[in-house]
Formats: sequence, structure tokens, C-alpha cells
Amino acid sequence: MPVLDMVEVKRYIKERGNGQEARGKVSMSLLIGPNSPGIITPGECKIGIMPGNIHIKGSVGVISRSGSLTYEAVDQLSLLGIGQSTCVGIGGDMITGSSFVDMLRLFDEDGQTDAVLLIGEIGGSAEEGAAGYIKKGFSKPVVAYIAGSSAPPNRRMGHAGAIVSGGKGTSQEKINTLIEAGAVIVTNPARIGETVKDVLGYSRDTVSI
Repeated sequence: MPVLDMVEVKRYIKERGNGQEARGKVSMSLLIGPNSPGIITPGECKIGIMPGNIHIKGSVGVISRSGSLTYEAVDQLSLLGIGQSTCVGIGGDMITGSSFVDMLRLFDEDGQTDAVLLIGEIGGSAEEGAAGYIKKGFSKPVVAYIAGSSAPPNRRMGHAGAIVSGGKGTSQEKINTLIEAGAVIVTNPARIGETVKDVLGYSRDTVSI
């Protein structure tokens, strides 16, 4: 989505009132995207293009900048019998609708969520912002994977938000910040599900599929 168009959309949402009283009525609008695969609460709600058949109901919240990595991670979790409370794809454009921090705040207040899987990537400072929020006292364990460790500097990878510039936004910088905040880091995307299982102590018998 063009940057200036996104600026106008965000301004419109703000004017409509995110949970504030607008024109005598209470209005609640939540902008997730752009460049988002949507949001899904297994068994309850599906908005967007996430493949519903790979999700199972459970207690792990998923927040991701990458659509395809969201599906990969969810599939790993479900195959291990680890269900998801809600999965949100916030997209990775330069100007986003909702941030990691916005979603972490909601998951922190959600009684159905016991832990959060955060999937980030190079570029921008969204993951550093998430780390700062986690460090301030996020009440649930966080497992994080950051994509793009082999990306060359100063080259856009995939979309407008995935660019490392001036030494900022590198995967290692993000990983270091998240480690300092107390998150458990996954270095191999094939180990996302197993890492969440290890952190939570899940066994296949603890979740009903």
C-alpha cells in the first residue's frame, strides 16, 4: 500500500475514534495492516487469508510481520498439539496499522493467552519497541524469531519495511535487544514449534486437537 495512502488511512481511523467517543457514539476501530494476512482466533473468527485448517484452539498468541512464516510457525505448533489463542499478521510495511506493542498489550490482558510467539524480520525498529515493552514487565513468556540474518546491508528484502540502513534494523541488533528483554530466541525457523514446546513444557497430551 502506498505510504501516503496509509498515512491517510491511519488519520481516518484516528478521527473515527479508537475506542473514544465520536459524534455521540462509542466507536472502536482497530487497523491491523497493511500488507497483512489478517487475524484468526481458531474456532471463533477468521478475517483475511490465513489458512484456517492449520490452526487449533489453544493458549499461544502469535504476532508476525511475515505472512508465510506465520503459517509455517502455526503449522509447527499445531502438529505438536499446541493450540493458538489468536494469530495476528501485522504486516511489514514502513507504516503499519498495529504494532508489536499494540498486540502485546492486548495479549497481556487476554486471559486465554499464556505465552506469545513473536515473528519479526530485518528493517525498522518494531522489534526493538516490542523488546522495550516486554522489558517493562510483560507478564507472559515470549518466544521470538527474527528473519533476515543473511540479508546483505542496504538492500530491500521482500517489501518496503525489510531494509537495513545505516547499521540499524539488523537481525542481530533485534535479537540482542530481545534477549536483553528476556525473550527466548529461535535461530532456526524449523525449531519454532519445538522451542515454544520447550518453553511451556507442553506435551502432545496436554492439548486436545
